Amino acid sequence: MSRYEQALWEDGLSYLAGVDEAGRGPLAGPVTAAAVILPPGCLIPGINDSKKLSEKKRLALEAEIKRQAVAWSCAHVNQRIIDQINILEASRLAMVRAISKLMVAPQHLLTDALRLPLELPQTPIIHGDALSVSIAAASIIAKNTRDRLMLLMDAKWPQYGFAKHKGYPTVAHKRAIRQYGYCPIHRRSFKY
Repeated sequence: MSRYEQALWEDGLSYLAGVDEAGRGPLAGPVTAAAVILPPGCLIPGINDSKKLSEKKRLALEAEIKRQAVAWSCAHVNQRIIDQINILEASRLAMVRAISKLMVAPQHLLTDALRLPLELPQTPIIHGDALSVSIAAASIIAKNTRDRLMLLMDAKWPQYGFAKHKGYPTVAHKRAIRQYGYCPIHRRSFKY
């Protein structure tokens, strides 16, 4: 999982930021991005793409990632901006915001397939969340952070079931939209 990092560490770079997002596919809520800088040689057993991990495992790994990281940050882009600029551009914006919030300036970016509009050197990696420990770490933090936010949204609008599906287009979620209409966090530009 650290093949990409190892090559850059061997080139003398210490601050590699893995960047990923969560929440591209939901019908409601923000897209959330995380950026994580792990120290050279960092090993976190069990780390993987957040989609391949149980919630319990993701939460345990998040705590370990935050403990070992040189720096980490998160950023959200809300549904209004998603509707204005589209989900791909909103994902990029969330990533750029997360990078800008890092307490340590990265020397190189590792991204999950996206090239970002930044002057920093970057390596977009297809399926990066399964191939790069830094991107996987960002994937885990982004997913857990967004999930926690959607639990708060469930308390405000319990009729939609956000605690269960986190805003994704499940049958139950679509049924709730038909029954109750949109709530303020629904993305209007997405097809229901």
